[in-house]
Amino acid sequence: MDIKNIHTVGILGAWKVGTVLARLALAAGYRVLIAGSGEPAKIALTVEVLTPGAAPVTATEAATRADVIILALPLGKYRSIPAEALQGKLVIDAMNYWWEIDGIREDLTDPHTSSSEIVQAFLTGVRVVKAFNHMGYHDLEDGARPAGASGRKAIAVAGDDPADLATVADLVDAFGFDPVIAGPLAEGVRLEAGTAPFGANVGADELRAMLDRFPESERGRAVLNAR
Repeated sequence: MDIKNIHTVGILGAWKVGTVLARLALAAGYRVLIAGSGEPAKIALTVEVLTPGAAPVTATEAATRADVIILALPLGKYRSIPAEALQGKLVIDAMNYWWEIDGIREDLTDPHTSSSEIVQAFLTGVRVVKAFNHMGYHDLEDGARPAGASGRKAIAVAGDDPADLATVADLVDAFGFDPVIAGPLAEGVRLEAGTAPFGANVGADELRAMLDRFPESERGRAVLNAR
Protein backbone atom coordinates (compact mmCIF):
# COMPACT_ATOMS: atom_id res chain seq x y z
CA MET A 1 0.00 0.00 0.00
CA ASP A 2 1.23 3.47 -0.91
CA ILE A 3 0.60 6.18 1.68
CA LYS A 4 -1.10 8.17 -1.10
CA ASN A 5 -3.87 5.57 -0.94
CA ILE A 6 -4.48 6.18 2.76
CA HIS A 7 -7.34 8.59 3.28
CA THR A 8 -9.08 7.16 6.35
CA VAL A 9 -7.39 5.98 9.54
CA GLY A 10 -9.33 3.68 11.85
CA ILE A 11 -8.39 3.53 15.52
CA LEU A 12 -9.53 0.72 17.79
CA GLY A 13 -9.29 2.10 21.30
CA ALA A 14 -10.69 5.40 22.54
CA TRP A 15 -8.61 5.85 25.65
CA LYS A 16 -5.38 7.87 26.10
CA VAL A 17 -3.17 6.55 23.30
CA GLY A 18 -6.08 6.12 20.90
CA THR A 19 -7.33 9.69 21.28
CA VAL A 20 -3.82 11.14 20.96
CA LEU A 21 -3.19 9.17 17.76
CA ALA A 22 -6.60 10.28 16.48
CA ARG A 23 -5.62 13.92 16.98
CA LEU A 24 -2.28 13.37 15.24
CA ALA A 25 -4.04 11.72 12.31
CA LEU A 26 -6.55 14.56 12.05
CA ALA A 27 -3.75 17.14 12.17
CA ALA A 28 -2.04 15.25 9.33
CA GLY A 29 -5.18 15.62 7.22
CA TYR A 30 -6.69 12.15 7.51
CA ARG A 31 -10.28 11.23 8.10
CA VAL A 32 -10.48 9.37 11.41
CA LEU A 33 -12.86 6.66 12.60
CA ILE A 34 -12.50 5.73 16.26
CA ALA A 35 -14.06 2.80 18.10
CA GLY A 36 -14.33 1.91 21.75
CA SER A 37 -15.34 -1.37 23.33
CA GLY A 38 -19.07 -1.03 22.67
CA GLU A 39 -21.59 1.04 20.78
CA PRO A 40 -20.49 4.40 19.34
CA ALA A 41 -22.88 6.28 21.60
CA LYS A 42 -20.76 5.25 24.60
CA ILE A 43 -17.78 7.26 23.32
CA ALA A 44 -19.61 10.00 21.38
CA LEU A 45 -19.01 12.68 24.03
CA THR A 46 -15.39 11.64 24.51
CA VAL A 47 -14.78 11.87 20.77
CA GLU A 48 -16.57 15.22 20.51
CA VAL A 49 -14.48 16.72 23.30
CA LEU A 50 -11.10 15.03 22.83
CA THR A 51 -10.95 14.31 19.10
CA PRO A 52 -13.26 16.81 17.39
CA GLY A 53 -13.58 15.89 13.73
CA ALA A 54 -13.25 12.15 14.28
CA ALA A 55 -16.29 9.91 13.88
CA PRO A 56 -17.28 7.40 16.60
CA VAL A 57 -18.11 4.03 15.04
CA THR A 58 -18.17 0.35 15.95
CA ALA A 59 -14.94 -1.63 15.82
CA THR A 60 -16.23 -3.55 12.82
CA GLU A 61 -17.11 -0.34 10.98
CA ALA A 62 -13.66 1.10 11.63
CA ALA A 63 -12.02 -2.11 10.46
CA THR A 64 -14.13 -2.27 7.32
CA ARG A 65 -14.12 1.36 6.23
CA ALA A 66 -10.59 2.51 7.12
CA ASP A 67 -7.61 2.20 4.79
CA VAL A 68 -5.26 1.50 7.70
CA ILE A 69 -6.13 0.57 11.27
CA ILE A 70 -4.24 1.33 14.48
CA LEU A 71 -4.72 -0.99 17.45
CA ALA A 72 -4.64 1.11 20.63
CA LEU A 73 -6.34 -1.35 22.99
CA PRO A 74 -4.92 -3.01 26.10
CA LEU A 75 -3.00 -5.99 24.73
CA GLY A 76 -5.05 -8.38 26.84
CA LYS A 77 -8.11 -7.53 24.74
CA TYR A 78 -6.54 -8.44 21.41
CA ARG A 79 -8.95 -11.34 20.89
CA SER A 80 -11.83 -8.83 20.80
CA ILE A 81 -10.45 -7.35 17.58
CA PRO A 82 -12.82 -8.03 14.63
CA ALA A 83 -10.43 -10.25 12.71
CA GLU A 84 -12.78 -11.08 9.85
CA ALA A 85 -13.44 -7.42 9.08
CA LEU A 86 -9.69 -6.77 8.89
CA GLN A 87 -8.91 -9.37 6.23
CA GLY A 88 -6.32 -8.04 3.77
CA LYS A 89 -5.82 -4.81 5.72
CA LEU A 90 -2.68 -3.13 6.97
CA VAL A 91 -2.86 -2.95 10.77
CA ILE A 92 -0.52 -1.01 13.06
CA ASP A 93 -0.04 -2.58 16.47
CA ALA A 94 0.43 0.13 19.11
CA MET A 95 -0.49 -2.17 22.00
CA ASN A 96 1.58 -3.09 25.05
CA TYR A 97 1.31 -5.60 27.83
CA TRP A 98 0.80 -3.87 31.17
CA TRP A 99 0.08 -6.15 34.11
CA GLU A 100 -1.90 -3.49 36.02
CA ILE A 101 -4.43 -3.44 33.17
CA ASP A 102 -4.10 -6.90 31.64
CA GLY A 103 -3.48 -8.88 34.81
CA ILE A 104 -0.66 -11.38 35.19
CA ARG A 105 -0.51 -13.05 31.78
CA GLU A 106 2.40 -15.37 31.07
CA ASP A 107 1.07 -15.87 27.55
CA LEU A 108 1.65 -12.17 26.83
CA THR A 109 5.20 -12.14 28.20
CA ASP A 110 6.47 -15.35 26.58
CA PRO A 111 10.19 -14.75 25.90
CA HIS A 112 10.01 -17.06 22.86
CA THR A 113 7.94 -14.54 20.90
CA SER A 114 7.02 -10.88 20.67
CA SER A 115 3.61 -9.48 21.50
CA SER A 116 3.08 -8.35 17.91
CA GLU A 117 3.74 -11.88 16.66
CA ILE A 118 1.01 -13.07 19.03
CA VAL A 119 -1.34 -10.50 17.51
CA GLN A 120 -0.28 -11.48 13.98
CA ALA A 121 -0.98 -15.16 14.73
CA PHE A 122 -4.50 -14.25 15.79
CA LEU A 123 -5.10 -11.89 12.86
CA THR A 124 -4.52 -14.32 10.02
CA GLY A 125 -4.88 -12.70 6.62
CA VAL A 126 -3.90 -9.32 8.10
CA ARG A 127 -0.56 -7.50 7.66
CA VAL A 128 0.64 -6.37 11.09
CA VAL A 129 3.31 -3.71 11.61
CA LYS A 130 4.40 -2.55 15.07
CA ALA A 131 4.67 1.21 15.69
CA PHE A 132 3.61 3.97 18.10
CA ASN A 133 3.81 1.62 21.11
CA HIS A 134 7.01 2.70 22.86
CA MET A 135 6.46 6.44 23.38
CA GLY A 136 4.22 7.69 26.18
CA TYR A 137 0.97 9.35 25.14
CA HIS A 138 1.99 12.73 26.60
CA ASP A 139 5.18 12.68 24.53
CA LEU A 140 3.26 11.64 21.43
CA GLU A 141 0.95 14.58 21.99
CA ASP A 142 3.67 17.15 22.61
CA GLY A 143 6.48 15.81 20.44
CA ALA A 144 5.04 15.94 16.93
CA ARG A 145 7.10 18.25 14.69
CA PRO A 146 7.31 18.94 10.93
CA ALA A 147 9.87 16.97 8.94
CA GLY A 148 13.34 18.44 9.32
CA ALA A 149 12.52 20.32 12.52
CA SER A 150 15.29 20.55 15.10
CA GLY A 151 14.88 18.12 17.98
CA ARG A 152 12.35 15.95 16.18
CA LYS A 153 11.67 12.71 18.04
CA ALA A 154 11.65 9.21 16.57
CA ILE A 155 9.26 6.26 16.44
CA ALA A 156 10.46 2.72 15.71
CA VAL A 157 8.69 0.52 13.16
CA ALA A 158 8.90 -3.27 12.88
CA GLY A 159 7.28 -5.43 10.20
CA ASP A 160 7.88 -8.25 7.76
CA ASP A 161 6.85 -6.72 4.44
CA PRO A 162 9.15 -3.99 3.05
CA ALA A 163 6.28 -2.16 1.33
CA ASP A 164 4.21 -2.13 4.53
CA LEU A 165 7.23 -0.94 6.51
CA ALA A 166 7.67 1.91 4.05
CA THR A 167 4.00 2.86 4.26
CA VAL A 168 3.96 2.92 8.06
CA ALA A 169 7.25 4.82 8.11
CA ASP A 170 5.66 7.44 5.87
CA LEU A 171 2.65 7.58 8.21
CA VAL A 172 4.94 8.05 11.23
CA ASP A 173 6.56 10.93 9.35
CA ALA A 174 3.16 12.43 8.51
CA PHE A 175 2.19 12.23 12.19
CA GLY A 176 5.27 14.29 13.10
CA PHE A 177 8.08 11.86 13.96
CA ASP A 178 11.21 10.43 12.36
CA PRO A 179 10.69 6.73 11.54
CA VAL A 180 13.38 4.24 12.56
CA ILE A 181 13.15 0.77 11.03
CA ALA A 182 13.73 -1.82 13.77
CA GLY A 183 13.56 -4.83 11.44
CA PRO A 184 11.03 -7.64 10.97
CA LEU A 185 8.01 -8.04 13.20
CA ALA A 186 9.90 -10.32 15.60
CA GLU A 187 12.22 -7.42 16.36
CA GLY A 188 9.27 -5.59 17.86
CA VAL A 189 10.32 -7.33 21.07
CA ARG A 190 13.00 -4.64 21.27
CA LEU A 191 10.24 -2.06 21.85
CA GLU A 192 8.37 -3.82 24.64
CA ALA A 193 8.29 -3.07 28.37
CA GLY A 194 11.65 -3.82 29.96
CA THR A 195 13.69 -2.37 27.08
CA ALA A 196 15.47 0.97 26.72
CA PRO A 197 13.16 2.34 23.98
CA PHE A 198 10.02 1.67 26.03
CA GLY A 199 8.92 5.05 27.32
CA ALA A 200 11.80 6.84 25.59
CA ASN A 201 11.32 10.24 23.97
CA VAL A 202 14.47 10.57 21.88
CA GLY A 203 15.75 11.31 18.41
CA ALA A 204 16.52 8.78 15.69
CA ASP A 205 20.22 8.25 16.44
CA GLU A 206 19.62 7.66 20.14
CA LEU A 207 16.69 5.36 19.41
CA ARG A 208 18.87 3.24 17.11
CA ALA A 209 21.50 3.00 19.87
CA MET A 210 18.80 1.88 22.33
CA LEU A 211 17.64 -0.81 19.94
CA ASP A 212 21.22 -2.08 19.70
CA ARG A 213 21.41 -2.31 23.50
CA PHE A 214 18.49 -4.76 23.66
CA PRO A 215 20.64 -7.68 24.92
CA GLU A 216 21.51 -5.60 28.01
CA SER A 217 17.87 -4.88 28.90
CA GLU A 218 15.63 -6.82 31.28
CA ARG A 219 13.47 -8.07 28.42
CA GLY A 220 16.54 -8.77 26.29
CA ARG A 221 18.16 -10.93 28.96
CA ALA A 222 14.93 -12.90 29.39
CA VAL A 223 14.62 -13.45 25.65
CA LEU A 224 18.26 -14.46 25.19
CA ASN A 225 18.14 -16.88 28.14
CA ALA A 226 14.99 -18.52 26.78
CA ARG A 227 16.19 -18.86 23.22
